[in-house]
Amino acid sequence: PSKELWVRRIRVLRRLLKKFREQKKLDKYSYHDMYLKCKGNVFKNKRTLLEHIHKEKAVKLREKALLDQLEAKKNKKLEKREKVQSSQLKRREKERAERGSVVKKAEATAAKADKKSKKKK
Repeated sequence: PSKELWVRRIRVLRRLLKKFREQKKLDKYSYHDMYLKCKGNVFKNKRTLLEHIHKEKAVKLREKALLDQLEAKKNKKLEKREKVQSSQLKRREKERAERGSVVKKAEATAAKADKKSKKKK
């Protein structure tokens, strides 16, 4: 009756997987992966299957947390870069305006000097 034992065990494991999938504790990809592992005799009983499920979920949560951290870091960097660029742009505009006013003053004084020199002649 080794086949009967196999059939009982595989039915228990598949029932558990089906129950977890219906409760949304497993997504369809994890379900499919573990279903094939059950068929391939990776899990000897229900407890080992549950342990594997919990380990898989912990790994996925860890990866998700790391991805969220990286995304937050990336967003922070982009905001800082935009802030620096805007401040540099303001500074450049201010410098240009100052140069423009200096140039205009220089032109105005040069024009006045030309007028005075023409009047003297």
